[in-house]
Amino acid sequence: MDLNALLNRIKPGSDAETEAALQEYNELNRTMFQFDPTHEEERKKLCEAVFAVLDKGASISCQVKCLEALRILSRDKMILAPVVTKQNMEILMKKAKLDPEMKALGGADDFPVIVEALKCLCNIVFNSPVAQKLSLDLNFVAGLCNMLEVCMDQSPVNDIRCFDLRLLFLLTLLHTDIRPKLKNELNGLPLLTKTLESVLNVQWAKKYQAIIKENAPGFPLQETDCTIEALKALFNVTLDSFNIHSEIEAHQFRHLVSILRYILLSRGPSELKTEELHSNTINLLSNIPISCMDAIICSAATEMAATKNEPDMQAIHHILTFMEKRIDKGSGFREGLTPVLSLLTECSRGHRSIRKYLKAVVLPPLKDVSNRPEVGSTLRNKLVRLMTNVDLGVKQTAAEFLFVLCKERVDSLLKYTGYGNAAGLLAARGLLAGGRGERWYSDDEDTDTEEYLKAKPNINLITGHVEEPLPNPMDEMTDEQKEHEAMKLVSMFDKLSRENIIKPMAVRADGTMAPLEEAVHYTQIAEPDSSDSD
Repeated sequence: MDLNALLNRIKPGSDAETEAALQEYNELNRTMFQFDPTHEEERKKLCEAVFAVLDKGASISCQVKCLEALRILSRDKMILAPVVTKQNMEILMKKAKLDPEMKALGGADDFPVIVEALKCLCNIVFNSPVAQKLSLDLNFVAGLCNMLEVCMDQSPVNDIRCFDLRLLFLLTLLHTDIRPKLKNELNGLPLLTKTLESVLNVQWAKKYQAIIKENAPGFPLQETDCTIEALKALFNVTLDSFNIHSEIEAHQFRHLVSILRYILLSRGPSELKTEELHSNTINLLSNIPISCMDAIICSAATEMAATKNEPDMQAIHHILTFMEKRIDKGSGFREGLTPVLSLLTECSRGHRSIRKYLKAVVLPPLKDVSNRPEVGSTLRNKLVRLMTNVDLGVKQTAAEFLFVLCKERVDSLLKYTGYGNAAGLLAARGLLAGGRGERWYSDDEDTDTEEYLKAKPNINLITGHVEEPLPNPMDEMTDEQKEHEAMKLVSMFDKLSRENIIKPMAVRADGTMAPLEEAVHYTQIAEPDSSDSD
């Protein structure tokens, strides 16, 4: 397309001609993401012409075409210089209604202009460090928060809220110093929680208990996208929220958890969207102070604080199912699996009822111990396999989860995993000699099945299963042959050690690992020879 010819048709005051020209440009370049560098100057002039039309005023339909063209052009990082000026950013702010003092949105005819202006700002802020700085100077965050207040309980404005939330997420992602201001000065946590509640139209039966309809249809696509953007913005706002400073703050978090529980028990318009929705929900739950996570198991019969009924574990079951699906995918464990494993681990540490439920599902009483713990298709088998994953973060998180389910008792962990799979965790925690972790758990004991008790004497502690007895290759050797083989082995280890290929280690008395010489030295100091020794 001849951009010079196009520029001659774009002029302030000529709305019909400008709109027709930009309609043609937008249709041709709607999916354009790679731009011809030889026409860079023409595209800069086109940006300037479009801003001139917006600044002088134009019809609603002409403004929409101008903003659509700007959204396409803003994908080109090389031409953002003429776009990212204070004057132009103020024009886009005005079109997006980002005024902290605004009380109402105005007529519905303006909605397409607001949406397109917000889309432009999302692109420009994402692609330009200069725009990111200007967004701070122009106080975008206050305008965005005010927009959310104005849009509250207005379902026709979900498009506006969606891109408002996306821009808020981008700003809090790119400028971490905005987060405290958003949370403390602009009441970001209750505001975003209320927005999430409004988008989903959550109805309440009682305190911390949302009404969940059985066989309800999935969320519509627009509501799902808006919910995902709200969850991402809330994630940034709630980072580092480990301590609760007041009853009001505790209530805010419990109220949020109740809505997140509602989301976990619902679904999106498709399987992929449901996974994305639940993934962002679980990521956000990992930021919630653990003392407020009791709202996720609120009984369906009555209020959480007064209930005498069994805790409702539906949400925990959904999280566990989500985790198993991520394991079955077999890739992207660090990003996709560690958040959900960490969440379940902390919930198990902080809430006895959750730990008991997870223990019953993940580590049921052992009956068949003929196979290694890592062999099979049960959830226990899958998690034990992760304990030897090549990714250090994944293996540590999986091992920690199982260790907590075992109440941080070494003997219980070894029963379900075998010493070989658990060695990495035990070495890191200084528990190779046995014992238990530092955290206190209730004293209720596991009940072993008759099948396990019968097989227990024959279980190989290293592999964690009953092995068929193998013939001893040394039975038919003479003493001289045995000594010869032993010296060959010593010589091999000595060579590997001297060449720093391996480093012989031993377990100290306190359960930690140390070089062999050091461990022997400490053992000799701790146990000096008696005076009557030979």
